[in-house]
Amino acid sequence: MALVQNPCTEFVEALASKAAVPGGGGASALVGAVGVALGSMVGNLTVGKKKYADVEADIIALIEKAAALQEELLRLVDEDAVVFEPLSKAYGIPKSDPHRERIMEDALKLACTVPLEIMRACAKAIELHKEFAVKGSVLAISDAGVGVQLCKAALQGASLNVYINTGSMADKGYSAGLEAEADAIAGKYSAMADEIYNSVVSRIRQKG
Repeated sequence: MALVQNPCTEFVEALASKAAVPGGGGASALVGAVGVALGSMVGNLTVGKKKYADVEADIIALIEKAAALQEELLRLVDEDAVVFEPLSKAYGIPKSDPHRERIMEDALKLACTVPLEIMRACAKAIELHKEFAVKGSVLAISDAGVGVQLCKAALQGASLNVYINTGSMADKGYSAGLEAEADAIAGKYSAMADEIYNSVVSRIRQKG
């Protein structure tokens, strides 16, 4: 589908339209990728500076991890559209069709897979931002704050795409397992993102 190959204007226009994809899941993945990219920017503005020579190896390793996560999140923009398509079609099956419930259940389970992957990737990204904010150049600390907020938004956005589907599942045991994982990730990493952001704000305002 290659949604991420489109110009930003086309992606946003498609997002605003009544088309089934891209939707909230793909938007969350893209926002997460942008958030990770800001972390990488902080790192790249730090490498090569004498003041940060003692953490340069750490920063280079963080940049490499961030690049991999950025690539993964961009891939998930398109993957979300792929896994949502069967569900979009399932909603159009007449309720009188005896196969509708099975098809719908399978489609709901599939549609949850990518949002959970997005959440896991954003959790890793937030952990990276924790280090970027501490070890990165103070001149770019605001970008670490913006980046972690974007990753948090992407994380929470993806969680909604899990919950909207688990709520319709007939297999309550399966849905409960997915919700438990989403709850755990969202709870831990939203709080971590807030801590990082508040630390950035505190340092910036003290500096001022």
